[in-house]
Amino acid sequence: MDGNKMVNGKISDFNEMRVWQMSMKLAESIYRLSNNFPKSEMYGLTSQLRRCAVSIPSNIAEGFSRKSTKEFIQFLYISLGSCSECETQLIIVKRVGYLESEREIVISLVSIRKMIYALIASLDKRKTNGK
Repeated sequence: MDGNKMVNGKISDFNEMRVWQMSMKLAESIYRLSNNFPKSEMYGLTSQLRRCAVSIPSNIAEGFSRKSTKEFIQFLYISLGSCSECETQLIIVKRVGYLESEREIVISLVSIRKMIYALIASLDKRKTNGK
Protein backbone atom coordinates (compact mmCIF):
# COMPACT_ATOMS: atom_id res chain seq x y z
CA MET A 1 0.00 0.00 0.00
CA ASP A 2 2.59 2.41 -1.19
CA GLY A 3 1.84 6.11 -0.67
CA ASN A 4 -0.32 5.61 2.42
CA LYS A 5 0.29 7.29 5.78
CA MET A 6 1.21 4.82 8.45
CA VAL A 7 1.50 4.81 12.22
CA ASN A 8 3.70 2.06 13.67
CA GLY A 9 3.64 0.30 10.31
CA LYS A 10 -0.16 0.38 10.04
CA ILE A 11 -2.59 2.62 8.20
CA SER A 12 -4.39 4.60 10.86
CA ASP A 13 -7.57 5.58 8.96
CA PHE A 14 -9.47 4.27 5.94
CA ASN A 15 -9.24 7.61 4.11
CA GLU A 16 -5.46 7.20 4.00
CA MET A 17 -5.82 4.05 1.89
CA ARG A 18 -4.99 4.55 -1.78
CA VAL A 19 -7.71 2.13 -2.88
CA TRP A 20 -10.32 4.14 -0.95
CA GLN A 21 -9.04 7.41 -2.45
CA MET A 22 -9.17 5.99 -5.98
CA SER A 23 -12.66 4.61 -5.47
CA MET A 24 -13.82 8.00 -4.19
CA LYS A 25 -12.51 9.61 -7.39
CA LEU A 26 -14.34 6.97 -9.38
CA ALA A 27 -17.60 7.75 -7.56
CA GLU A 28 -17.13 11.46 -8.29
CA SER A 29 -16.56 10.67 -11.98
CA ILE A 30 -19.69 8.53 -12.09
CA TYR A 31 -21.75 11.34 -10.55
CA ARG A 32 -20.44 13.85 -13.12
CA LEU A 33 -21.01 11.43 -15.98
CA SER A 34 -24.54 10.53 -14.91
CA ASN A 35 -25.55 14.20 -14.68
CA ASN A 36 -25.75 14.04 -18.49
CA PHE A 37 -28.14 11.07 -18.61
CA PRO A 38 -31.74 11.72 -19.68
CA LYS A 39 -34.12 12.70 -16.87
CA SER A 40 -36.10 9.53 -17.65
CA GLU A 41 -33.15 7.56 -16.21
CA MET A 42 -33.24 9.34 -12.84
CA TYR A 43 -34.66 6.26 -11.09
CA GLY A 44 -33.07 3.76 -13.46
CA LEU A 45 -29.50 3.73 -14.69
CA THR A 46 -28.54 7.01 -12.99
CA SER A 47 -29.59 5.79 -9.56
CA GLN A 48 -28.25 2.26 -10.06
CA LEU A 49 -24.85 3.39 -11.33
CA ARG A 50 -24.42 5.95 -8.58
CA ARG A 51 -25.37 3.46 -5.87
CA CYS A 52 -22.87 0.82 -6.96
CA ALA A 53 -20.11 3.43 -7.42
CA VAL A 54 -20.70 4.81 -3.91
CA SER A 55 -20.81 1.28 -2.52
CA ILE A 56 -17.17 0.63 -3.42
CA PRO A 57 -15.48 3.17 -1.10
CA SER A 58 -18.28 2.86 1.46
CA ASN A 59 -17.66 -0.85 1.98
CA ILE A 60 -13.90 -0.35 2.11
CA ALA A 61 -14.44 2.23 4.86
CA GLU A 62 -16.94 0.11 6.76
CA GLY A 63 -14.75 -2.98 6.57
CA PHE A 64 -11.70 -1.05 7.76
CA SER A 65 -13.66 0.07 10.80
CA ARG A 66 -14.74 -3.45 11.77
CA LYS A 67 -13.13 -5.33 14.65
CA SER A 68 -11.79 -8.33 12.80
CA THR A 69 -9.74 -9.01 9.70
CA LYS A 70 -12.37 -11.55 8.65
CA GLU A 71 -15.06 -8.84 8.65
CA PHE A 72 -12.79 -6.44 6.74
CA ILE A 73 -12.23 -9.08 4.07
CA GLN A 74 -15.98 -9.71 3.85
CA PHE A 75 -16.61 -6.01 3.15
CA LEU A 76 -13.80 -5.96 0.59
CA TYR A 77 -15.56 -8.77 -1.26
CA ILE A 78 -18.73 -6.68 -1.25
CA SER A 79 -16.69 -3.83 -2.78
CA LEU A 80 -15.50 -6.23 -5.48
CA GLY A 81 -19.11 -7.12 -6.25
CA SER A 82 -19.92 -3.42 -6.54
CA CYS A 83 -17.00 -3.01 -8.97
CA SER A 84 -18.48 -5.68 -11.22
CA GLU A 85 -21.95 -4.19 -10.90
CA CYS A 86 -20.59 -0.76 -11.80
CA GLU A 87 -18.75 -2.13 -14.82
CA THR A 88 -21.93 -3.86 -16.00
CA GLN A 89 -23.94 -0.65 -15.59
CA LEU A 90 -21.33 1.26 -17.61
CA ILE A 91 -21.53 -1.30 -20.42
CA ILE A 92 -25.31 -0.89 -20.47
CA VAL A 93 -24.96 2.91 -20.49
CA LYS A 94 -22.67 2.63 -23.51
CA ARG A 95 -24.95 0.16 -25.31
CA VAL A 96 -27.99 2.41 -24.94
CA GLY A 97 -26.02 5.37 -26.26
CA TYR A 98 -25.61 7.55 -23.16
CA LEU A 99 -21.83 7.24 -23.31
CA GLU A 100 -19.42 7.05 -26.23
CA SER A 101 -16.77 5.05 -24.39
CA GLU A 102 -16.65 3.57 -20.92
CA ARG A 103 -13.00 2.60 -21.40
CA GLU A 104 -11.38 5.19 -19.11
CA ILE A 105 -13.71 4.47 -16.20
CA VAL A 106 -13.44 0.71 -16.69
CA ILE A 107 -9.63 1.00 -16.60
CA SER A 108 -10.01 2.77 -13.25
CA LEU A 109 -12.37 0.03 -12.04
CA VAL A 110 -9.88 -2.67 -13.06
CA SER A 111 -7.13 -0.90 -11.08
CA ILE A 112 -9.36 -0.62 -8.04
CA ARG A 113 -10.36 -4.27 -8.36
CA LYS A 114 -6.70 -5.34 -8.49
CA MET A 115 -5.90 -3.26 -5.42
CA ILE A 116 -8.80 -4.81 -3.50
CA TYR A 117 -7.67 -8.33 -4.46
CA ALA A 118 -4.12 -7.48 -3.33
CA LEU A 119 -5.43 -6.11 -0.05
CA ILE A 120 -7.51 -9.25 0.53
CA ALA A 121 -4.45 -11.42 -0.15
CA SER A 122 -2.36 -9.34 2.25
CA LEU A 123 -5.01 -9.52 4.97
CA ASP A 124 -5.48 -13.27 4.44
CA LYS A 125 -1.74 -13.78 4.79
CA ARG A 126 -1.64 -11.68 7.96
CA LYS A 127 -4.66 -13.54 9.36
CA THR A 128 -3.00 -16.89 8.58
CA ASN A 129 0.23 -15.80 10.27
CA GLY A 130 -1.72 -14.67 13.33
CA LYS A 131 -0.88 -10.97 13.10
